[in-house]
Amino acid sequence: MRCFTVVGPSQTGKSTLVEKLSALGESSRKVMSPYGLNVTEFEIGKEAWCALDAPGATEALAHAQHALLASDACVLCVSPAPEEAVLAAPYLKVIEASGTPCIIFVNRMDEPRGRLRDVIAALQDYSSHMLILRQVPIREGDRIVGSCDLISERAWRYREGQTSALIEIPDTALEREKEARAELLEHLSEFDDWLLEELIEDREPASDTIYAISSRLLRENRIIPVLVGAASHSNGILRLMKALRHETPPVDMLRKRLGEASNITETSLAAVSFHAYHRQNVGKTVLVRALSGGIKQGAALGGGGVGSLQDPATGKPLATGIPEPGTIFAAVKSDHLPVPALLTATAASEAPDWTVPPTPMLERILVPDSERDETKLSGTLAKLAETDRSLKVMQEEGTGAQLICVQGPVHLRDLCKTLADVFHVGVTDRPPSPTYRETVLKPSDVHYRHRKQTGGAGQFADVKLSVHPNERGGGFSFNETVKGGAVPRNFIPAIEAGAREAMEKGPLGFQVIDVGVTLTDGQHHAVDSSEFAFRAAAKMGVRQALSQASAVLMQPVVRVEIHIPSIYSGSLVPIVSTYKGQVLGFDRDEAAKGWDVFRALVPGAALDELARALRSATQGIGYFSKSFDHFEELYGKEADAVIHAHGTAQAG
Repeated sequence: MRCFTVVGPSQTGKSTLVEKLSALGESSRKVMSPYGLNVTEFEIGKEAWCALDAPGATEALAHAQHALLASDACVLCVSPAPEEAVLAAPYLKVIEASGTPCIIFVNRMDEPRGRLRDVIAALQDYSSHMLILRQVPIREGDRIVGSCDLISERAWRYREGQTSALIEIPDTALEREKEARAELLEHLSEFDDWLLEELIEDREPASDTIYAISSRLLRENRIIPVLVGAASHSNGILRLMKALRHETPPVDMLRKRLGEASNITETSLAAVSFHAYHRQNVGKTVLVRALSGGIKQGAALGGGGVGSLQDPATGKPLATGIPEPGTIFAAVKSDHLPVPALLTATAASEAPDWTVPPTPMLERILVPDSERDETKLSGTLAKLAETDRSLKVMQEEGTGAQLICVQGPVHLRDLCKTLADVFHVGVTDRPPSPTYRETVLKPSDVHYRHRKQTGGAGQFADVKLSVHPNERGGGFSFNETVKGGAVPRNFIPAIEAGAREAMEKGPLGFQVIDVGVTLTDGQHHAVDSSEFAFRAAAKMGVRQALSQASAVLMQPVVRVEIHIPSIYSGSLVPIVSTYKGQVLGFDRDEAAKGWDVFRALVPGAALDELARALRSATQGIGYFSKSFDHFEELYGKEADAVIHAHGTAQAG
């Protein structure tokens, strides 16, 4: 079985393209994953094919990344509008990182929205591979009525509902065809010395030879050919399928490519897992592509015995029982198989780094609708995180509530739907509690005596404490300067413990940071003094001192690295400034042509708004990773609002 993935932005006609390609075959069948990846199997000329249709939303980019792991080649479906070429940038970035041979299909050419050469030029800005135009459209006025193949120099006229008709190249297209063919041969000659010599000697190379050169360069992943058409009218579909059949590599080259990208020998690499989902009454279902023979139910795969091998479309056991190399099957009762992963008989190895999805930008607390689901929710989210690498599951600091990090609102909606439909756990979401702190601005001294008589031995502790601000980032410190044994040495650790307890909540209602406490003097009683008494005295004394030391609110400041196409870099400066952030600068992304890495410091409370603004400004393409940098002081009405909402007002 040959396998290819169709990727591209939303609204470019990917699903229609897969539907029309599969319609060329004698039979086809389709399985739809609840997580958006569709698998279509079909046969053409007794050849078995599988098309993986990845979701177009950038929030679902991980599904496309994982599908490429199991694909011999891919088709990048793009818009005919040059200004929309940037929407394909994330997919070109992933395709190039994966090393997957790619064909670009400029779809919806029945809706002319610009010149094709401008589309190619705009796409080239985001590709390190040379884009080779293989066809030029034939126009009649504003309508595109056919295409001309630049290698065979034959032209076809589109016919609605029928195969295209072979025609002579129209005079109106002849000059453009000659110019585009010369460019194609010139580009190909950069990779082939024989062709370069032929062109230098002004000899016309045979079409079959040019096809062979183009096919070799595609299989070696050195060029990206560009074809055109309109899938909704079946225009250009047959030519695309011929290119897939005759020019894309077989499964053994995928096995070789994956082996070279890992520490696994090519001969031991048995399969690759690339997608998983949960079904009611079935459990975890893993989609696996066999890369070698011998896999069967109960056999060792990924370090454990593989469960039932099913047909992904029907859910029935595989007819052959043992999938041939290239076959995609569903593994049930194989919970030991991670996704994605490279599988040998004895181990499951991590997939290459390029399969790691963008850092999730949206954080939410999930609250179960029913108390009885609280425990179930934790286990269920852990299961979902195993099958969705773009989902991160944690616990909120302080409350222990279920904190999730998702790619965006669409990802969050799909997650909540899966929880309800598959696991019957209804949830609502809310933003996580903000991580504010407080500190003091001036020193404060306090003399505190703890005395309590309850009958029998009482409680007595007397401490003199000095509280002072530490430098930013200095944390908590404790010292003592007691002389003459006023406070016995064995009680000093209890005093430090009490001081630390007082830091858990200051006068504004937040954890206190960057404060030092010094024990300067005190008294004790031979009978009534105890560790408990001195701990209580220190705690209450420090609290009193903090209330006198000009407490100030501290907000978290986060360092963000924003990954965006270069054309959007200029728009980020005012966006960061809007959220009172500090621009640190930006550099070219060395790993992705046409991308920048923009660095800034942003208040932690602004991250949600920054994510929304970034999606809006970059048409959903931009994303950021974040790390805590420091706390800084916050004053005025903004601080008052935070204290009222989250601090003293709630602390009571």
